[in-house]
Amino acid sequence: MKKVILIFCLLACGFIPQVNAQNVLDGVYIKEHTPLRRVTPLCYLREADIMWARRIWRVIDLREKINVPLKYPSHDDTKDRKSLMDILFDAVSEGTLTAYDPIDDEFTKPMTLEEFNKHGGAKVDTVQIPIDPNNPDITMDTVIAKEFQFQYIVQYRVKEDVFFDKQRSVIETRIIGLAPLIYDLDDQGNIRENSKPIPVCWFYFPETRKVLSNNEVFNRQNDAERRTFDDIFMKRLFNSYIIKESNEYNRRIEDYKTNPMDALLEAERIKNDIINLEHDMWEY
Repeated sequence: MKKVILIFCLLACGFIPQVNAQNVLDGVYIKEHTPLRRVTPLCYLREADIMWARRIWRVIDLREKINVPLKYPSHDDTKDRKSLMDILFDAVSEGTLTAYDPIDDEFTKPMTLEEFNKHGGAKVDTVQIPIDPNNPDITMDTVIAKEFQFQYIVQYRVKEDVFFDKQRSVIETRIIGLAPLIYDLDDQGNIRENSKPIPVCWFYFPETRKVLSNNEVFNRQNDAERRTFDDIFMKRLFNSYIIKESNEYNRRIEDYKTNPMDALLEAERIKNDIINLEHDMWEY
């Protein structure tokens, strides 16, 4: 009988570490709100209620301090939080999000997963590696796979519509598309000299909201009040600058304002015109 009790105690002691390991909680409470959150629906719009509208393209630069939460943590740096590109990449890889051709901001040409990875710098190369240190002429083909180049995503291009809804008497901005921009890389994976960031693909933003609303963004002031990526975009908690407005020539600001300072002033002029338009619609 004593042997049976001793064996039972030993088995119980052996299982205790496993039970404790399974019940470990990294924090003081279980975070349930964000993973189960639903997308907040937008107000229905009628064409007859839209008195004025303008299409705007702008750029979010991840090197600006206010936009840093969209970039960090870096890829695979931590498991509990992800960067915006991590979330989009995982959703495309799982098949829950569609990526569209980088030159197609009207979302008519879906990309395959292979095309998406290729535009992100992922590729497979075959190199010759010597197998005999005494005879470098004897080589062997070795396949080297390069993953998606997350570190070279430096900006996001945003396509949006600004409109006045007379039914609610408000000027509202709604994002239509989102495109991550990556540095132009050469065949060796190095940044080309004097190159500008180019789109990896386009995402239809209303579709991305389902993914963004279930992932948190770091809040500098309060860890208990983590906003989601959907909140960042819907509440306009980012900084950006305008690169294009709809025009008859379909040209960007840089096409007719070649000086960077003049281009910046032109972007400010477009923004101020929209603000003044909203003020002119009211009587005080």
